[in-house]
Parts: sequence; C-alpha cells; structure tokens
Amino acid sequence: MVTAVGQVLLWILTAIGKLFRPLTSRLVATLYGRSAPPAPSHVSPGGTMYARPGPPAPAPRTPPLLRWAHAWRRFGTSWWYGPVTGAVLALAALFELPLHHLQAVSLQGAFAVASTAPLMFRRESLRPAAAITLAAFAASLLSGQTLLAMTAFAALCTLFLLAQQLPRQSTGVLGVGSVVAVGVVYLASGSLDAIPWPASLVAVVAALGLGDARRTVETAEASMDEERERNSETLTRLNAVQHEQAVLRERARIARELHDVVAHSVSMIAVQAETAPYTMRDLSPEAKKGFAEVAGAAREALEEMRRLLSVLRADPGAEPEVTPQPRLDRLGELIDSHRGAGGDAQLNVHGAVRPLSTTIELSAYRIVQEALTNARRHAPGSRVRVDLNYLGDRLAVRVTDDGSSGPPVTSVDGTKMMGHGLVGMRERATMLGGRFAAGPRTEGGFAVQAELPVGQNRRP
Repeated sequence: MVTAVGQVLLWILTAIGKLFRPLTSRLVATLYGRSAPPAPSHVSPGGTMYARPGPPAPAPRTPPLLRWAHAWRRFGTSWWYGPVTGAVLALAALFELPLHHLQAVSLQGAFAVASTAPLMFRRESLRPAAAITLAAFAASLLSGQTLLAMTAFAALCTLFLLAQQLPRQSTGVLGVGSVVAVGVVYLASGSLDAIPWPASLVAVVAALGLGDARRTVETAEASMDEERERNSETLTRLNAVQHEQAVLRERARIARELHDVVAHSVSMIAVQAETAPYTMRDLSPEAKKGFAEVAGAAREALEEMRRLLSVLRADPGAEPEVTPQPRLDRLGELIDSHRGAGGDAQLNVHGAVRPLSTTIELSAYRIVQEALTNARRHAPGSRVRVDLNYLGDRLAVRVTDDGSSGPPVTSVDGTKMMGHGLVGMRERATMLGGRFAAGPRTEGGFAVQAELPVGQNRRP
C-alpha cells in the first residue's frame, strides 16, 4: 500500500512538472543565458589541434539568481548542510512557540527541541536521530502538548528519510507502526483533534510512499548509470578493435603495393643477372658464377616476398592486383575522375618537379586519392584544391576543400576518433618518417596535409 501510494504521488508530481515544463525551461534559460562560442581551432603540422590565439574574451557576468543556485548546490553537498538545516529547524520550532502563547523554557519547548535538533546528525547517524525525533514527537502528542507545524514537519521528514534508505519490507513495517501510533494518539490524547484522522493517515503514508518511490528512482538511476558505463566501456573497446583492424588492413594494403614496387625492381635485377652472361661474352667463369648467384638470390627474394604478402593479406581469397601502381604523373587522371563524379578540383604544382622514388610517389598519390574521396563523401559539390610542393628534402602534399566535412567522429565517452581513410593516410606518412595532419579549417572546410621526406629516396 505504501509503495502504491508513493508511486501515485510520484506520477502526480511528474505530471505537474511536465505541465510547468515550458515555464521552468524559460526560467532556466533566464538563469543560465547563452553559452559563449568556442574558440576557433587550427591544425598543427604534427596533427594536433590547438586553440587559435587572440585577445582574451571578456568573462560573462553571472546573474545573481544563478550564483545563488550554485551556492545552494555547493551548500547541499557540503558536510555542514545537515547541522545547519537541523539547527534552523530547531530554532524555527522555538520561535513558533510564542505564536501558540507557549514559553520556550518549558516542557513543550523541550519536546520541540528533542523533535527537531537530532536531525542535525541525520547524515551521519540517521537511525538513532530518527528514533529520538519520532519518540519525542509521539511523547509530546501523547502528553497532550500542542501540535507544532515544525515538529510535525520534522517527523514527516524523518519518515521520508527512513523510507528512502530502509528496505521495502522494513518500510512496510514502519508504515504499519506509524499508522498504529497515529491511531493511539487519537484515542489517548486530544493533540490531533483539530486535524481529521484521514488527513493524518494520508500525510504519514504519503511521506513513507514518497521516500520509497525516491529510493526506487535512485536505484533505477544507479542501475542505468552502471549500464551506461558498461556500454561505454564496451563500445570504447569495440572502437579500439575496429581502429586496430583498420590499421592492420591498411598496412596489409600498403604491403601489397610495396610488394609490387619492390618485386618489379628485384625482377629487373634477376633478369639483368641472368642475361649478363649472354650479353657479355668475355666474362670469366667466376663472374658468370657470381651473376648466377645474384639471379638465384633475386628469385628466392621474390618467392619470400610472395609468401610474406600471403601472410599480410587481409582477405586470403582476394586476388592480387595486376595493374601497375600509380605515380604522381597520373594525378591529372585522378583530378579528371573527381570532376567526372561531380566534384570541382584544381591541381597546383610548386617547385622544381623531379622524379622521386616509387614509394614516395605512390604514397602521395594515395593520400590525394583518399582526400578527394572524403571530399566527395562529406562535402559534395565543394571546391577542392590540391597542392604539391617539391621542396629540397621533402614533398609537401596539401588537399583542402571549402565545404563542411561534418562533425568529427567521436566515441561514446567523447574522445575524438579518425575515420579509416585518415588512418590509412597517416600510416602512409608515418611509414616514410613523415608528418600528417587533418582537421577543420578556421575559414570553413577541411584540410589534409602531409610531408614526405625524400632525402635518400631521390632517384638519380
């Protein structure tokens, strides 16, 4: 019965809250105001995000009501909340005595203090404090003392706190005992004659029911918080696994491409070593034997690379690619393909164009290809600019668009994540000892930039 009454009262309070929700929303908006816009961000060459420097924004003025609300919240969580509120309740009970033409230094005053002052220690020792409060309140009523509003409030508050912490069965026993005590007071004393007995019973049951309902809500909220935390941890681990799998797949793809590049060079070594004895007729037997050993080692290296590729391949059933790996001289075809898909792209080359190693040119080509794909996917119709800058010791690649690339992908706990395309581009840059950065631009759009060192990789 107590639980049912508590649930009904909770539903009624919830309905009242929904009815006044527009008013409370407007009040909250008036108290909190609008939040300040975040500072624009930049992307450093190393790929980290940092706030744009500028003059410090003036600190917003906090409304007085909001300051008071924050102060009350801090007060409610402090250790001296219980002693202060209990003392205030006891003083209010003493100040109520003269309203009923009673003296503070009297038996009625002693009962008033005994019914309210123990609540000062309700957080540390609720059950002893509740026992003293309820016993003093019942004794004052049975002795025929005048009913005080503060002592009645203290008793009902005590029942609410007990029902909020006690198990449901103990709450039911407490409810039965409280109803019996109210009946005994009506039969043995006239302290409650001014209050109809149904109102007294409803007040007692309502206090217990609200406390039980509050305990149920807190238990459900705690269970939901634990469930959300478990789901967050599970999704975080799943995202980490997916990220790791994406890295492994991209590395396997890079390994296949590098296999094609290296296999071509090793094949050329093998062919040159095998044909040398036929093109150079004056070779000594030792030289012919040396060329044969070089050709055999090259063939053996090719076989080992094929075995390594079969181990690294993400999909064992996939057929190896037979098309030659692209280089930077095919960027024009890539730009034309992007335009044919409805995009707008422009290629700009800076510096002295020179041939680089196949690995460098292949990585730069794949970075530009993936950046164009992301632009078509996340910012269709935007203008894309591709810049290649041939520097002395590195090749700088920058792809920018003027459209929105959407919000950054985040995990459940709020941490920033990268898409698989960005993972692949970063892997290609770091594999060569270069740097990679990607992120939104302050003027709008998205930017991808990579620096690939060429140094010793420069072809003669």
